[in-house]
Parts: sequence; C-alpha cells; structure tokens
Amino acid sequence: MKAPEQRGLNACSAPEGPETAPSPVPQGKQHSGISKIFLNPKEIRAGWRLLIFVAIYLFCLSLVNIAAPSFGHPNPHSLTATPMLIREAVALAVALFSAAVMGVIERRSFADYLLPWRFAFTGKFWWGVLWGWVALTALMVLLHLDGNFFFGRLAVTGWKAAGDAVLWALVFVVVGLTEEFTFRGYALYTLTTGMGFWPAALVLSGAFGAVHLGNPGEDWIGALAAALIGFFFCFTVRRTGTLWLAAGLHAAWDYAETFVYSVPNSGLVARGHLLRSSFQGPAWLTGGSVGPEGSVFVFVVIAILFLLFHFCYPRLRFPQASDKPPV
Repeated sequence: MKAPEQRGLNACSAPEGPETAPSPVPQGKQHSGISKIFLNPKEIRAGWRLLIFVAIYLFCLSLVNIAAPSFGHPNPHSLTATPMLIREAVALAVALFSAAVMGVIERRSFADYLLPWRFAFTGKFWWGVLWGWVALTALMVLLHLDGNFFFGRLAVTGWKAAGDAVLWALVFVVVGLTEEFTFRGYALYTLTTGMGFWPAALVLSGAFGAVHLGNPGEDWIGALAAALIGFFFCFTVRRTGTLWLAAGLHAAWDYAETFVYSVPNSGLVARGHLLRSSFQGPAWLTGGSVGPEGSVFVFVVIAILFLLFHFCYPRLRFPQASDKPPV
C-alpha cells in the first residue's frame, strides 16, 4: 500500500514535488480460451509486452551493427571514452525508441516507464550523483585504510586531465541512463504489472548481474555485487518513483570508480584515467581483476546504502496503489 502523503521536504530529498507512478492494471474485459495466454482483462500480458520490447530493441541494434559494425565490437580488455560514448548513446536511443513504440501500443508515456522528462537532470538526479560519489569513495577509503588500495599520483594533468574528466563524465551519464532505462525502466514497469514489484526487481537484478559475466576479468563475486547494486537501484525507484536518482547514482559510481580512482570497473580498465592507483593484497579484499566491485567491502557498502536510503526516503512512490498483478 502507498504510504500517506506528507507535506514538507524530507531532509535527504530534493524539492521537486510528488512523483506519480502508474497504478496497477484494473479489471476489464474478460477473455477466454487461448486468448487468455496473450491477454489479461485490459491488454497484452506483461511477459509478451516485454518480449516485444526486447525483440524491437535487438532488431534495431542488429540493424545498427550491420550499418556500423564497429559499434558492436568494443575493445574487450579496456574502455576508451569516445567509442564507448558513441556505443552507449546508440544503445540509449534504441532503448528509448523501443519504449516509444511500446508506448504507442500501450498508450503510455515515458513517465509511466519511470523516466519523466520534466525531471530530467534536476534535483533527484543530482542527489543520485551525491549518493553514488560518496558510496564509491567510501568503498575506496575502506580499501585504503585496510592497506589494500593506494591512490598514487596523478596520471594526467592540466588541460588533458580537464578534457578527460569532461569526456568521461558524459560517457557515464549516458551509461547510467542506458543501463537504468534498459533494466529498470520499461522492463521494471512492465514486469511489475505482471508479477509485482519485488519479483520483477529480483528477476531484472539477476539479469543485470549475469550480463556482467561477459566482461573479461569479471567473476561470480563481481556479478553478485552487480546484481545487488541493481537491486538497490530498484529500491531507489520504489522510493522515488523515477529513474533519475538511480541514473545519477549509477553515473557517479562508475565515474568515480573508472576515471577518478582509476580502478577496474567490472573487470575493465579505462584509457585516460586520472590516477596511477594500485592494489595490494588478496583478491577477496581488493577485488582482483574485477576491481573494487569484487571486494567483500562492496557488500558492506551496499548494505549501508539500503539502510540509509530507507530512512532518507521513507515514502513508497511506486507502484502507486498495490503490487497485485492483474488476473
């Protein structure tokens, strides 16, 4: 059930006004026979809608890869800013286009899919940036205090450092939007209407962790950490009603990890990072080839994030009324 509305601003929230989240599908026309496999009382069933979205998404990406094969074949061992920015921008455009097509079919908007444009890059996004920056910094400080991480010296200075900083910031803003909308935008909304929020969050977080196993240098601990971080992102959607805070948090986490502290990000190292940092110690503490997301300390940080966010954002904002899926 949705918590009662309360006036005034939460101490940890941005002053953007109440979010509105779509209500569960109401009862409507009853179907019989084979049509029940594909239709609920109101529309196409959630699983089929998600499959159509995925089919459109993969078809469009295939067309892009045929037209420009380099988009689909990144360097398997490192991250390079400009090619990555192009690939992620294309992936975001394809995801938004696929959702727009589904929006026409379903008569829904991007606000229904948890990405209301009127809140783009406003307060909640920047609160997310703060959460992500502090969380990743806390992780690196824990590793440093334990004697397993050393910040080192600057790898680049002057205009080169400034240019790289801006470019990587753009990259990870797009990465944050792309991954959040793909895994926790249309997909989370749609599966919630079919199975309820928490089962949908578990399924999509598991998928989010699993795709990280495709990265060179990744292992099951890092994939589990990615899944738990994905589950936390779902929790932020639950409490804010939008993806904007999660997108800012995701962007800042990756930016701090990859560029600022210059450590592996899910097994991949960036070209053009800020520091000559280094690790020392066993892989279960340092994360090994995975980076800090493979360290046991990441689970401590994620647990603290859940606890703090629970108290800073106490009101339920998604779904609006009930998690009960349609019959």
